[in-house]
Amino acid sequence: MVTIRTMTAADADEVAEIRVRGWRTAYAGIVPRGYLDAMDPVANAAVHRERLASGSEPAADGAAVDAVAEAAGAVVGWASFGYCRDADRPPGTGELYALYVRPDLIGTGVGRALWIAALEGLRGLTGHEGARAVLWVVKDNARARRFYERAGCRPDGAERSAEYAGTAVPEVRYVLDPLRAP
Repeated sequence: MVTIRTMTAADADEVAEIRVRGWRTAYAGIVPRGYLDAMDPVANAAVHRERLASGSEPAADGAAVDAVAEAAGAVVGWASFGYCRDADRPPGTGELYALYVRPDLIGTGVGRALWIAALEGLRGLTGHEGARAVLWVVKDNARARRFYERAGCRPDGAERSAEYAGTAVPEVRYVLDPLRAP
């Protein structure tokens, strides 16, 4: 049984570990191994704690809303969402910033539960069922792309590239238009 709840600073260590393990699993062979090996869950947890301690209202002034999936008393997944950061999208567009599941639990429904919670949260932010949502996916991350396509998202043709240890890693933008429950 998975429960979705708002992330707290006490969850930062578990969320950081899930994020780092998620990157090392999903981006092996895509992002340089040295970059993945250098990722530090302790430093990432400190960033989460600092952001959560800042006192910003979730989604106010662009602040992220963070949710965790919990099972048997442990955090097993994390999602972050808020208003869209892309200037070419209409006002009121939401964005899924991140969704990670403990790698050994991929395919068990944890990701789907987080996705549904993020959609509900985005509908709450935008205020209406007809709103839109976007997310960016590493182009070569076939598993994530299949997940979002099964959830009704489609690439809209926008691409960008991020650089990790001197290697360009292309990303594609997906849209869910209109924002609706799966």
